[in-house]
Amino acid sequence: MNVLLVGMSYKTAPVTLLEDVSLTEDEVRLVSERLKESGAAAEAMIVSTCNRMEVYAVVNGFHRGVQGTVQELSEVSGLSPETLRDYLYVRYGDEAARHLMTVCAGLDSMVVGEQQIIGQIRQAYQAADGNGSVGRTLHSLLQAALRAGKRVHAETAIDEAGASMVSYALGEAASLTGDGGERPFRGRNALVLGAGAMASLAASHLGKMGVERLYIANRTRERADRLAEHSRQAGVPATAVDFERRHEALGPVDLAVSATGAGRYTITAGDIPAARSRDLTLVDLSLPRDIDEAAARIRGVHLINIEWLRRNEDGRDLEKRPASGEARRLAEQIVEGQVQEFLASQRVRAIGPTVAALRSKAAEISRGELERLQRRAPGLEGDELSEVTRTVQRVVDKLLHEPTVRIKQLAAESGSVSYDTAIQDLFGLAPEDAPGGVAVSASELPASDFQARERSAK
Repeated sequence: MNVLLVGMSYKTAPVTLLEDVSLTEDEVRLVSERLKESGAAAEAMIVSTCNRMEVYAVVNGFHRGVQGTVQELSEVSGLSPETLRDYLYVRYGDEAARHLMTVCAGLDSMVVGEQQIIGQIRQAYQAADGNGSVGRTLHSLLQAALRAGKRVHAETAIDEAGASMVSYALGEAASLTGDGGERPFRGRNALVLGAGAMASLAASHLGKMGVERLYIANRTRERADRLAEHSRQAGVPATAVDFERRHEALGPVDLAVSATGAGRYTITAGDIPAARSRDLTLVDLSLPRDIDEAAARIRGVHLINIEWLRRNEDGRDLEKRPASGEARRLAEQIVEGQVQEFLASQRVRAIGPTVAALRSKAAEISRGELERLQRRAPGLEGDELSEVTRTVQRVVDKLLHEPTVRIKQLAAESGSVSYDTAIQDLFGLAPEDAPGGVAVSASELPASDFQARERSAK
């Protein structure tokens, strides 16, 4: 399977660098189109969230795919390929499939077991499908990965680790602002900036955590009104405010959550009211960041953002919690089972052209021999010729039946030997040069993969 992953996450890069490579919807479309136009990839899908940026591509050559992907990321981010090399990781073939399924299961997230990543990957797939950059290979991989993620959440207790980055961040905010207990924000007011999935989830969690009143602002007022109405229906008083007047709402609140992805600051130090009688906790769930870190230098103002959460993630992992360690081990078993099932199906699919070529070559040989027989025995014709032809075909079919069945079984069962390549070599069926699974840091690859090159003229 020739799927290449080139990515960067909170594990390998600082937040500032993740901001630089964070892609907008238009940039995702542009990079995918360029990868296909350049010939570096036949299919492409890009996952860009607050914690990761990953390019999945179906490539014809490993090093060419890496070089083309890095070049596109360099051009869209403004960072040199050499700079990116120190922070990117590369997965290929089996390892690319294993990584995506691990991510879908929430096992590679800052909050182990989070569910939100499944929705984010599904959205990335839908966007790529809408752009026409997804084909048969990525479609099959994505369906298998989403199935793995669903099974992990349905069949294990991994959800107990934390539903999402939102619940994690608000839990940390509660330790700074709340009163403890199941409803730590009792008697507190909160402002939510944004009306997308993360902002909606934040509003819902705030309601469950006992917030007394919500103020909601969004660049599209209609969406803010809709989210405020949903909150009121859930029993939480909520008021929509114009986005341009969001700063006025900072006066009566104890907590402000921003999740707009606007690409510019929604809250700056100058927006904080000078005369405040209580502390203010700011929660920034966006990448690029929504809230200027300078705001946290004001007395009584606390800022929780992706970088803050990363610094404070120690002790959050399931492996460090005895009660949850079993959940993670079971989740990993499910993921590995799904990986092996998917890889087996891909190997069987990959063997198809080889088996077809083998049968085609056998048919060509039998035709040649029959023609030779007719030249040497010109009196052989009519029913006699037909019977000889059928006999030769039956012999070929019977000789190839058992090997064909065994070839498919071996291909499905073995992850170490490429049986289709062995048959191609034995029968002279145009063997292909295709490296196996690769899982490395980009810094381990040849420097030539990260050298800028001229874009070919169309």
